[in-house]
Amino acid sequence: MASSLCLNCCAAVPGAAKQVLSPLILLHKFPSSLGHKYCISKTSASLSVPITDKKEIRSTDLVALEYADLNLTDKISQELGHVRIRQHVNPLSSSFSVPAPVPNWDEVFKDPTLPLMVDIGSGSGRLLLWLAKQNPDSQNYLGLEIRAKLGKRAEFWVKELALSNVHFMFANAAVSFKQLVSTYPGRLALVSILCPDPHFKKRHHKRRVVQTPLVNSILTRLMPEGKVFIQSDVVEVAEDMRKQFDEESGVLQHIDTVDPSVLCDNEGWLLNNPMGIRTEREIHAEIEGAKIYRRLYQKRKGY
Repeated sequence: MASSLCLNCCAAVPGAAKQVLSPLILLHKFPSSLGHKYCISKTSASLSVPITDKKEIRSTDLVALEYADLNLTDKISQELGHVRIRQHVNPLSSSFSVPAPVPNWDEVFKDPTLPLMVDIGSGSGRLLLWLAKQNPDSQNYLGLEIRAKLGKRAEFWVKELALSNVHFMFANAAVSFKQLVSTYPGRLALVSILCPDPHFKKRHHKRRVVQTPLVNSILTRLMPEGKVFIQSDVVEVAEDMRKQFDEESGVLQHIDTVDPSVLCDNEGWLLNNPMGIRTEREIHAEIEGAKIYRRLYQKRKGY
């Protein structure tokens, strides 16, 4: 798992983009200290950020910079139409109650015996695409996304990048996760649930993805010393997820109890993103000044 988790990275950005991103992030954190606005220009050799008065940097520009090495295109967007990442859906609707068909794993992955990471609510898929490109021969990646357009676009990008260790599915994890992972030939090494739909109203809390049946399925299939990574920019959602996984302390332990060098704040939230790169929602939230709440659990040996 060392290839996918960077527990003590100070800044979760690709090295090539770090120098570019730093001043852009500062622009949003300290707007009064900078008298000019930034714009992005891309040359054939490198990314640069000249000071101009043309336009202020947007979060979508930061996402493009963060994932610049993927060089993704928008060719498929014309066919799909507008794709909204933060479009909330009701997972309890009958239209999402049918389990997703189990794929032929030999067709989906070049080597279906490799350890598997499952991202529940994979959104645009950029995170898994980036990880898959970094670890082409050591791990497989499966994105489960309840918004069909996002999954379809992500699969287009998989083919465009010619990656053989990542796959995206239109699936409601609440009804499909158990069946999918139980048929996978390799071991389940990591499950991530990153910035899931918050469903703020109390009567809608039952729509939140982290519920007891899903937690039980994750714990049952997760390999010993496998990990669960949760994250949200909404403290109520983060606390709800944390409560459910903290209650499984007989099976799970938080990463700072395994590795004391991992830094947490005084409330037990991870200070750094362990994935090596930020998600799109993470970028948007940080620009808005929101805090990101993270927990990383490891399954105990012998379970």
